[in-house]
Amino acid sequence: MAEAETFAFQAEINQLLSLIINTFYSNKEIFLRELISNSSDALDKIRFESLTDKSKLDGQPELFIHIVPDKANNSLSIIDSGIGMTKADLVNNLGTIARSGTKEFMEALAAGADVSMIGQFGVGFYSAYLVAEKVIVTTKHNDDEQYVWESQAGGSFTVTRDTTVVNKQKPIWMRKPEEITKEEYAAFYKSLTNDWEEHLAVKHFSVEGQLEFKAVLFVPKRAPFDLFDTKKKPNNIKLYVRRVFIMDNCEDLIPEYLSFVKGIVDSEDLPLNISREMLQQNKILKVIRKNLVKKCVELFFEIAENKEDYNKFYEAFSKNLKLGIHEDSTNRTKFAELLRYHSTKSGEEMTSLKDYVTRMKEGQNEIYYITGESKKAVENSPFLEKLKKKGYEVLYMVDAIDEYAVGQLKEFEGKKLVSATKEGLKLDESEDEKKKSEEQKEKFEGLCKVIKDVLGDKVEKVIVSDRVVDSPCCLVTGEYGWSANMERIMKAQALRDSSVAGYMSSKKTMEINPENPIMEELRKRADADKNDKSVKDLVLLLFETALLTSGFSLDEPNTFGNRIHRMLKLGLSIDDDAGEADVDMPALEEVDTEGSKMEEVD
Repeated sequence: MAEAETFAFQAEINQLLSLIINTFYSNKEIFLRELISNSSDALDKIRFESLTDKSKLDGQPELFIHIVPDKANNSLSIIDSGIGMTKADLVNNLGTIARSGTKEFMEALAAGADVSMIGQFGVGFYSAYLVAEKVIVTTKHNDDEQYVWESQAGGSFTVTRDTTVVNKQKPIWMRKPEEITKEEYAAFYKSLTNDWEEHLAVKHFSVEGQLEFKAVLFVPKRAPFDLFDTKKKPNNIKLYVRRVFIMDNCEDLIPEYLSFVKGIVDSEDLPLNISREMLQQNKILKVIRKNLVKKCVELFFEIAENKEDYNKFYEAFSKNLKLGIHEDSTNRTKFAELLRYHSTKSGEEMTSLKDYVTRMKEGQNEIYYITGESKKAVENSPFLEKLKKKGYEVLYMVDAIDEYAVGQLKEFEGKKLVSATKEGLKLDESEDEKKKSEEQKEKFEGLCKVIKDVLGDKVEKVIVSDRVVDSPCCLVTGEYGWSANMERIMKAQALRDSSVAGYMSSKKTMEINPENPIMEELRKRADADKNDKSVKDLVLLLFETALLTSGFSLDEPNTFGNRIHRMLKLGLSIDDDAGEADVDMPALEEVDTEGSKMEEVD
């Protein structure tokens, strides 16, 4: 806004305003009739002028009067596309020249006339003060710039040149994209968002046909600190209707997972006086929303063409893409192409699912992945041992939201996504490998039964593994239940529903490695004496260790610690005091005179 000029009302008008403000009158709604009447006169004037000069209606061919209530701000706007007023018109018509009608109206009132007759004397504008504490007139005439007239009827009014929503230049979204410079987009973005940095990317487009709207969408360079704050209301897409600003937090304009996208939408079809309640039911808005999502996806793929830009984008907004996979079934396949992961073969770079597929081994029909807390936590996981040995690539999904996203994605380009930590992992075997596997299953059948008896309900079953190569054992979960990582995530949620854990957390299957010397020695002891107390203790220790290496948390970490300490004492030949023995944990006794159990376990 430029500097305001202050003017005094002419004495007669000042008296009129005082009379209106202080008069008790029950039918105050007559003000609306008077203001609409004035707007109608303004439309008649511009229509008349356009008969001889069509350029008078350039840029605004539609003649309208809109009434826009705003309960939140306790205001009412009457908007018309009429002739408008110049600065001189504002000063002369609304304040400083006493028209004959002013004096005649006051005389008529003194003689007992009704206030509702105010329009007949040409001073109906002032009836607004029957209901308003303040009146603001924003107007533009073809022969002048835009001005704002404002008064609280305290004897004066101000007139200010408006330098802000209408400029001499068309709004940026009304111009052709090829005519707009990068600097202009950057300046518009900063003024729109108050961001101190320039945008990362922009999409400027229009949709025409049965539905018409124009939009400019921006992707910022970094995510705001409160991006996923549930208390924060979305405030990133501003809604205009035919260049008139409507609202800046229309929640139904774009899905929540795209709340980081900023910009404006200008619709030609929505009514100007639309309310929030009407917007929620409006079919036009649903079509706009669908188009905005489509254009956002296009914009993300455009960003992906530049590796450096996409790295910045992915670091900031990868969680949003994954949330989109979880929530948006229509665009799930597209978002899947935008995902990037580290893998057993990607090194320091991240790989896309599409690139993974191009590197798949001949005959490989599944995409393997492992979920966990961090890349460091999963890259040496026992679950990967057989996959690595056979040369299969495994994706590291180490973002908490990956668990939700992959649960919805299920496949990519016809290749099923298979977890390395769950049941259902089937690797191709040669005839010799199959024969050996069957022999080992038969050989270790007794040990599997002993381990199951020791662990009881802690595991659903114990089987010989075909996925571990070096580790003694691992714990896998059901194909359709929670993984160990998902259990960890759910336990970390402060407001979780504990009843869900009962049926979503899978029963664990213990898979033992017949090639590991620990398991071979344990098998010998179990075959020799099924009731050997040391076997029970070693099974419990192996189980608790497998919980940790498989990504689970320990229910009783102190008990596990005690077992480790006692193993250390045995290794150091320190006598265990009888008073320190744990009732639930049998002593680790020596089986023979040639060596301790600790030595045999090693």
